[in-house]
Amino acid sequence: MNEDRIVIKIGGSAGIDYEAVCDDIAEFVRGGSSVIIIHGGSERANRMAEALGRPAVFLTSPTGHSSRYTDRGMRDIFVRATNELNAEIVSSLEARQVAARGLTERDCALWGERKQTIRALENGRLRVIRDDYSGRIGGVCVDPLDTLLQAGIVPVLPPLAFSETDGLLNVDGDRAAAVVAAALGAEQLIIVSNVSGLLQHYPIEDSLVAHVGQTDMERAMDWAQGRMKRKVLSVKEALDSGVRRVGLADGRVLHPLRRALAGEGTWFD
Repeated sequence: MNEDRIVIKIGGSAGIDYEAVCDDIAEFVRGGSSVIIIHGGSERANRMAEALGRPAVFLTSPTGHSSRYTDRGMRDIFVRATNELNAEIVSSLEARQVAARGLTERDCALWGERKQTIRALENGRLRVIRDDYSGRIGGVCVDPLDTLLQAGIVPVLPPLAFSETDGLLNVDGDRAAAVVAAALGAEQLIIVSNVSGLLQHYPIEDSLVAHVGQTDMERAMDWAQGRMKRKVLSVKEALDSGVRRVGLADGRVLHPLRRALAGEGTWFD
């Protein structure tokens, strides 16, 4: 376990204050922490797809998990959108005198394989999809990340994995963050999204769950709705892989990371 390493997952949904997140990351770096960033890109990709006349389509699995339908054309849009956001995050950090490097399509830090079939419910009927370019994460290229961290540079990773046979794949950003945190021996993972944390009675904000222990994970999955189910699954994977604790932070507020470390949001351990 590397106590000075912290992985920050910045969600790609609307409402997140990226500048506020970058303010806190810069403070962490100046304080001696080694920070690794994984970001999303869903809202940027949605807007780009809409402008190109092909609105995003989302699939719901039989178990209730939602995911983007990523055929080859949408994959290319998603890559463009996440590359843009990646460059903006790097620029924001550099404006705060923090050295950062985006690891995008040319030097992707994740590798994986394409999901050959995806099962989705459509109008109550099961549909099998075979042309999706979503991927399962196979592993992390640790050495390049270690090299950057040792040089005091913040790696910034998009939610993409490289496949030798299928090229770049859209992967779940929360799971990517969990895998990276485990591979790099990070002590903490903070997932920043556009909600206050895990809500026991979604969408009632006053039902925030402040703490979830290992014995409460099953109940946490019952409380989680929509995309939050994937976040809780990613949290469990991170904890099972050796990450000491994982926080869900509200990215709509000033100092979202500092506030999370002070006890706000939901913490899992």
